Amino acid sequence: MASVKIHTLEGKSRGTVALPPVFDTPLRKDVIKRAVLAQQSARYQRQGVDPLAGKRTSAESWGTGQGKARVPRRKGQGYPTASNAAFAPFTVSGRKTHPPEAAKNPVERINKKERRLAIRSAIAATTNPELVSLRGHVFEADQFPLVIIDKFQELQTTEEVKDVLENLGVWSDIIRVKNGRKIRAGNARRRGRKYRRPVGPLIVITQDGGIRQAARNIPGVRVIYASKLNAEVLAPGTQPGRLTIWTKSAIEALAEQPAEGDQ
Repeated sequence: MASVKIHTLEGKSRGTVALPPVFDTPLRKDVIKRAVLAQQSARYQRQGVDPLAGKRTSAESWGTGQGKARVPRRKGQGYPTASNAAFAPFTVSGRKTHPPEAAKNPVERINKKERRLAIRSAIAATTNPELVSLRGHVFEADQFPLVIIDKFQELQTTEEVKDVLENLGVWSDIIRVKNGRKIRAGNARRRGRKYRRPVGPLIVITQDGGIRQAARNIPGVRVIYASKLNAEVLAPGTQPGRLTIWTKSAIEALAEQPAEGDQ
């Protein structure tokens, strides 16, 4: 069983910790992608049109022998739209041919064993520097996974977290995230999704002594409990290899019980 060194808050080495078997899981990009898409589909909002849209009309076809097309036409006379074609999909204000239905379920299902395999594979991918670099992360760390003492969970201020990230050699990735904010094109700018920002480091903890509030204002950083790990936070955009910082207790928690995450 491989061992990795544990870093202090100053970035120095203090002992080692044995990696649990979950870090030896083979890379399965196909299963990871399936799990991430299944998790994202659970957040989709069902959309559909009114079942009676375009059908609230008195239009009926005149049949044959009128010298006109057999399209449904509005009844009556003496008003502007009398005898106009209606109801049919190709008419003005007519119904849609194949409208989206709210009854359709957009959630994709995934087998429990596949989901667990995806999480384990995504955890193992955080130890591969090549995959971390392919995701675009910038770092000066000399070892993966990055493991830090549990005192990291007790930090209270953003400045303290910043100093630790600088000591670990990952602050350059925060700069990349900060400079990578882009304005989206199209209507998304008016729908609460104006900016697009890259994903930064992930911090895995077991207890929150103040680290979540201290790190929430750092661009791109996310803090999550080891028991809540899932494929999407470990492989955003279905791409494995997120830059991850593990606390010593989080590594030990994986050894006791592999993370299954939430669907």
